[in-house]
Amino acid sequence: MRIGIPTESRIGERLVAATPKTVGQLVGLGYEVVVERGAGASATFSDEAYEAAGAAVGNAADAWLSDVVAKVNPPTDAEVASLRPGTTLVAMLSPASSPVLVDDLHARGVTALALDAVPRISRAQALDVLSTMSNVAGYRAVVEAAEVYGGMFTGQVTAAGKTPPARVFVIGAGVAGLAAIGAAGSMGARVRAFDVRPEVGEQIESMGATFVQAEAAQQAVSADGYASALTQEQELLTQQMYTAETADADIVITTALVRGHAPTTITAEMVAGMRRGSVIIDLAASGGGNCELTVPGTAVVTENGVTVVGYTDLTSRMPQHTSQLFGTNIVHLLQLLTPGKDGQLVLDLDDPVQRGMVVTHDGEVLWPPPPVQVSAAPAAPAGPTSEERAAATAAAAADKVRRRQRRSVVLALLAVLVLFGISFAPAVFLGHVTVFVLAVIVGYYVISNVSHSLHTPLMAQTNAISGIILVGALLQIGDDSWLVTVLAVIAASVASINVFGGFLVANRMIRMFRKDA
Repeated sequence: MRIGIPTESRIGERLVAATPKTVGQLVGLGYEVVVERGAGASATFSDEAYEAAGAAVGNAADAWLSDVVAKVNPPTDAEVASLRPGTTLVAMLSPASSPVLVDDLHARGVTALALDAVPRISRAQALDVLSTMSNVAGYRAVVEAAEVYGGMFTGQVTAAGKTPPARVFVIGAGVAGLAAIGAAGSMGARVRAFDVRPEVGEQIESMGATFVQAEAAQQAVSADGYASALTQEQELLTQQMYTAETADADIVITTALVRGHAPTTITAEMVAGMRRGSVIIDLAASGGGNCELTVPGTAVVTENGVTVVGYTDLTSRMPQHTSQLFGTNIVHLLQLLTPGKDGQLVLDLDDPVQRGMVVTHDGEVLWPPPPVQVSAAPAAPAGPTSEERAAATAAAAADKVRRRQRRSVVLALLAVLVLFGISFAPAVFLGHVTVFVLAVIVGYYVISNVSHSLHTPLMAQTNAISGIILVGALLQIGDDSWLVTVLAVIAASVASINVFGGFLVANRMIRMFRKDA
C-alpha cells in the first residue's frame, strides 16, 4: 500500500505529517511513501532528504490518490473531493465539533482516523498527538513570554547591581502546563502553579515549582485524569486566588481547557490589577481563551500596559521538532495497524484504541465511539457540603494550633535541657556545641535553597561529609572507654552505608544518561 504526505493547505501552517526520519520508518513497515513536492520545505526538510529516506516525491494528485493519506489538519472540501473511495485518512479531524466534515467523509466512502481522538489510556500514549502538540505549545509559550517580557527570567547579581528572577504563574498542570513550568524553571524564573486536580501537586513540585494551595477550590481526585467544570462556589474561590497571584506575577500562562472549552480564569479586572509590562500567554486561545481580553490569533496591549498573547499557531512556530514528534505519532499508529509489517493496513475494531479513533469506515459513521475505561481509579465520591467543609476547616485549624502548642512546649523543654547541660559542661564541650549549632543552621539554609533537580548530585557530594565521620570513627575505635568504642563502631557502620549507598545511587543515575550503558 502507498502512503501519501500532502502539503498542508492551512494558511500559515509550517508543519508536515512526515519527516525524512519517519519516512524511513514507514518504508521499513513495508509501505511505499510519496511526498508532495515542497511539503516539508517550511519545516526545513528538503525533497532530496525525503528521496534519500526512500520516499518518492510527486505532485499533489500523487499524494491524495494514495491508499493512505496522512496529514496534520482537517482536509478542506476540495481535499475531501480528491480522496478516492476506500482511502484511509489519518489526520486531526475534531469530529465532535465538525459534523459536516464527518458527513462528507462518510459520503465519500473514506475510512477516517482522527488523531485527536486517541483514547487516553497508557497503551495509546505513543499515538497521542494532543499531548505532543500541548508539550510543544507549553514550551513555546515560555519562549513567546521571554520575547515580550522586558526583563530577564533568571535573577542575577553583578557589579552593577542585582536583578530579581521573573515571577511566573501557570494555571493548569496538564501536559502544556508542565512543559511551561519546566521551561520557565530552566530559565531561572520563580514559578508558581495551580490546578484544580490536587493529585498533580506532586508533579508541579517535582519540577521545582511551588504548588499554590487552594484546597476549598480544588476537586476530589479525578477518576479519569481530566479536570471537570467547577461549581459556583469553587469558581468564586479560584477567582480570589487568581486575583492575588496575577497581581504578583510578571508572566501568567493559562492552559485551562475542559473538554475543548476554555473557561474564563483571568477577568478584565484581574488584568487591570497587574503591573505594567506584565505578560499573559493564553494557550487556550483556540477554544475562546481563558482571559477575557484574549483576541485569538494575535497579541494585544491593554490600557495599563499588560500584553495578552493569544497566538493559536505556537506549534507551527517550531515546525522542525513538532513535525518530527507528530510524524513519530503516525509511525506508532501505523505500527499498530500493520501487524505483519508487510505494508498492509489492518483495522481491528475490537481494539479500543483503534475503535476510539475511527470516525467513518465501510460506509458507516462510527462516531462517537463507545466509552473507554481510561483509569483504574475508583469513581470520585460526592464532595462534602459547605457545612462539612467549614467544620473540617475549623477542626484542621484547631488541630494545627494544638500541634504548634505541643511543638513549642517540646522545644522549650529541649532548650532548658540544653542550657542546663551547657551550664555544667566543661568549656571545651561548649565550643563543640557552638560549632554544631552553627553547622546545623548553615546546613539547613544551604540545603533548603538547592533546586530539587540537584538533590541526588548533592547527595553524592555529602558523601565527603560521611567520609569525615567515618575517619573520625575509625580513629576512636579501640579507645580505653567501651562507650566511646561502641559509639565509634556504630558511627563507622552508618557512615559506611551512606557513603557506599550514595555512590551506588549516583552511579546508577549517571549510567541512565550513558548511551553505552
